[in-house]
Amino acid sequence: MIKRTLVTSALPYANGPLHFGHLAGVYLPADIYVRHLRLKKVKVIHISGSDEHGVAIMQNAQKANITYKEYVDSWHEKHKKLFADYMIDFDFFGQTSSDYHREETLKWFKVMNDKGAFEQRDEPQLQCQDCHNFLPDRYVEGECYVCKYPKARGDECPQCGTWIDALKLTNTLCKFCGSKNIEVKTSKQWYLTLSKYSKVFNEWFKDKTFWKKTVYPYVQSLVHEGLVDRAMTRDLDWGIDVPLVEAKGKKFYVWFDAPIGYVSNTKKYLEEKGIQEDYLKDWWQSTETKIVNFVGKDNVIFHSIIFPMMSLISGFARPVDELPANQFVNLYGKQFSKSQEWYVDAEDAYKQFGVDALRYQLTTLIPETADTSFTFEGFDARVNNELANNLGNLVSRCLKFWEKNWPVLELKGELNDELSNDNIMGQDFISFWETQDSQELMDICKNYHETLEHFEFRRSLELLMQLSAKANLFFSDSAPWAQIKADKNLAKKTIAHTVNWLMVLGVYFSPFMPKLAEELSGYFSDFLSKEWKEKIYLQDWDAWKKYLKSLSVVKLMGPIGMLVPKIDAKMLKDLDQEFIGKLKG
Repeated sequence: MIKRTLVTSALPYANGPLHFGHLAGVYLPADIYVRHLRLKKVKVIHISGSDEHGVAIMQNAQKANITYKEYVDSWHEKHKKLFADYMIDFDFFGQTSSDYHREETLKWFKVMNDKGAFEQRDEPQLQCQDCHNFLPDRYVEGECYVCKYPKARGDECPQCGTWIDALKLTNTLCKFCGSKNIEVKTSKQWYLTLSKYSKVFNEWFKDKTFWKKTVYPYVQSLVHEGLVDRAMTRDLDWGIDVPLVEAKGKKFYVWFDAPIGYVSNTKKYLEEKGIQEDYLKDWWQSTETKIVNFVGKDNVIFHSIIFPMMSLISGFARPVDELPANQFVNLYGKQFSKSQEWYVDAEDAYKQFGVDALRYQLTTLIPETADTSFTFEGFDARVNNELANNLGNLVSRCLKFWEKNWPVLELKGELNDELSNDNIMGQDFISFWETQDSQELMDICKNYHETLEHFEFRRSLELLMQLSAKANLFFSDSAPWAQIKADKNLAKKTIAHTVNWLMVLGVYFSPFMPKLAEELSGYFSDFLSKEWKEKIYLQDWDAWKKYLKSLSVVKLMGPIGMLVPKIDAKMLKDLDQEFIGKLKG
């Protein structure tokens, strides 16, 4: 029986700004999922943190003429701020350069090494003959032997996602000095002998057919001939020291220590919060815990093969249960690239457009089954023509009409000294739940839950917009501004029924746009408490209807503001033309 859920988001590399691809591919869907679980009263922890070792960090810290620690600390704080701006929340966001993480990594290595999982081998490795540096991982660049991408790195190809064997690269370039005078030399490294555990892996992996169609077949294709041994140490001067006398000067490969960060950060979180639970027994090892890893497709290998095997061999953790890996978000069909100045600054975009508009647009771009692409033309269509015209206008028209004509609605139909006859709604507010419209609302909410449980975030949002569209159509077709001239009671009924839709939308938008949802729900805060929001989200409709019948009055908590302000269409068109021009140029 599942009693708790442990959600991890891929550790962002502390080596540069995060862009829309990172946010929509990993962190936004993870945040939506966690918010969804919390509304369902599921016990959940969301863990992430900065990945702070590796060659690229060393390169750029050296260029900046600052220490490695200063460099990663700076990016750690910038990433934390960006996540806060986009309302992407973690229970704990740690650092792999911390002492607590080093201790956990050494613990894993010792147990795995004692079990014979590592072997020392002479490894052929590329070495620059001009600067005499060995060229591990990102210190070398060349043409990918799979897709022919000319700037594949020595660890992986950013174009096709292949885990690169650096020796097979052609047209290689030293990233230290720019030389192409590169030869193969020998260096001693410690290998994780994955090939010995192919049977163990297959036994675990065989029932993962329910994983995404973009994930399971891909992993299956990688392991069909057995697992391949991989070097887990490097000749570097930044990282976690390998604790063996004969390994002096060796550091752990970043992809050995990085995923252990999920575990070390969980431990640190529980300690700091004073929670009397064991990070291993109660969370990482428990069969009552569901483990969900949110990653991009370039991290699938490490989260579907390497870290699961490290977990199985060490016994410290259960391997992942769900791996909802997404594809890439591109910019006008081309990969984001800071070095090529092909990007939209996520921090500037937040300041310019606001969190609601960006979370909405990025949700529509979550690349669940295929790559997607951000364009400013699409941003205009989604935010101005869809979110603002559909939901924003509905809220404004309906609630301003309510505010103008009946600021207080009496549900019982009983006159008192405070309420005039014009304030009486009778049973109109409650009668919505006896209509076919309410049944369709409940059906959509049920489908919404099912899609979120299957990590279909775009479909879940589409269902909410479908609900909003139905309310909009009802409101427009009823035309209460015309009804009120002939029959005030009929106009009140239209408002009463529309408000029922809006209350539910205010609750169900919470995982996607928490700020907007809180503002919308706030108009009904006189009677819509946190407790009743949760009951609505849990689809306890009988309790909700009973509660409505117990109310005497319903007050609108104004004043009514602009829920979804439109963005300057001309500015968006100009930005669109600017990027199209860059693409053509």
